[in-house]
Formats: sequence, C-alpha cells, structure tokens
Amino acid sequence: MTRTTTLRGLLGRITLGTLALAAALLLTQRPATLAATPSAPDHATALDPWLQALKGTHRQLFDAPAPAGGIPLVHVMNYYDTYNSAYKVADRDVNGVLTFYGTTTFHGLSDAMWAKYQLGEFLGELDAKGKPHVANPWRHNPTIVGMQLPQASIESLQKRGATFIICNNALGIFSGLVAAKRGLDPKVVYADMKANILPGVTLVPAMVIAIEQAQGAGLTYHRQ
Repeated sequence: MTRTTTLRGLLGRITLGTLALAAALLLTQRPATLAATPSAPDHATALDPWLQALKGTHRQLFDAPAPAGGIPLVHVMNYYDTYNSAYKVADRDVNGVLTFYGTTTFHGLSDAMWAKYQLGEFLGELDAKGKPHVANPWRHNPTIVGMQLPQASIESLQKRGATFIICNNALGIFSGLVAAKRGLDPKVVYADMKANILPGVTLVPAMVIAIEQAQGAGLTYHRQ
C-alpha cells in the first residue's frame, strides 16, 4: 500500500458507523477532569466567555468540521478583507469565529503535537513534497490551492481579532483514536494535547453547544 493514508483513505477504513462507535466508547472513558465539570448554568446565563467577548457589529461563525484544503481559513480572511475594502468597516467591528472539531480538531494544536504524534500522517495531510506535515500547517504559513497564504494563517487572523474554538469532546475522541493507533494511553495523549492547544484558541465543552449558543447570540452561520 502506498502512503496515500489520506483523509479519504482513513475515512474509508473508519466508516461513519465505526467512528460513531469509537466516539461512544471514548466518551464513556473520558478523563476524570471532564466528569468533574460542573453542570451548565441556567440557559439565560449559559453563554461562554469567548462568546460574550464578541462585540463587533458583524459576527459570523465559520463551521469547519473538515480541512477542505485550508479553504475555511480563506473564508475567514475574506470576511475581514471584504468588510474592510467594500464596506469600509474596520477589523475591530468584525468578529469571525472558526471551529476546530471533526478532522480539523488537531489544527488547533501546537507544532509539537503534530511532530510528536505524527498527526500529518494520521490525517493524511501532506506538504508540497508529498510528505506528511510534521507541524501544524494552518498555524503560520498555510498553503491553500497551491499558494502560500500567511495572511490567512491562524496567527494572522488572530491578530485581526478572529476567534478560534476547539471542541473538547472531539479532542477526547480523536486523541483516543491517535492513542489507539500509536499504542499509547488515551488519557495521557488527551492530557498532553489539551495542554498544547495553540495560544489564543479556546477549548469549548462541545461544539454542538457552542454553535447553538452562537446562533442564539445572533451570529450568522457559514458552513464550510
């Protein structure tokens, strides 16, 4: 078999049913820190701090459960650029929010995690030379549709005020899948990855709740 352990190849082996079963099993074995999480407050006060901090006039959530070659980053960049150029709206009045869950979960992690757990190989994400990425390809200088676009990177967009959120449930599931593939303790891998989320990226309990809260708070929704 060639090194086309691409995302398509991975998902070919891990069917939706298998992934759902893995999720169910892993969620019953999440670390004790999750079990100790207090119950959610009353709905009227349930908005998480990351959402309360969004004060822009224009606010949109970009829902990205799959990498799509980095296009979600371009959409966030275009959101800011077009408001700047066409509508003369400053970055401070624009709030773009990008999600990390599903197969984008690991894009919210540090380069060290990509190297240590061979996440490029795990996801089938290859660099320009056809080799698995050994650093987070979205962090600093992503290559999208054959072009290097540092202005669309996580770090560049954060400087403009963009918000990035990563799902704790997804982190538990996918760290467990990595642990199983590498023969490691899933609790240790989860804890390691949780401690190495990129600076400025917010861990949310569940993306399904974060999206509901965002829509309830008036953010528009853009499916990637």
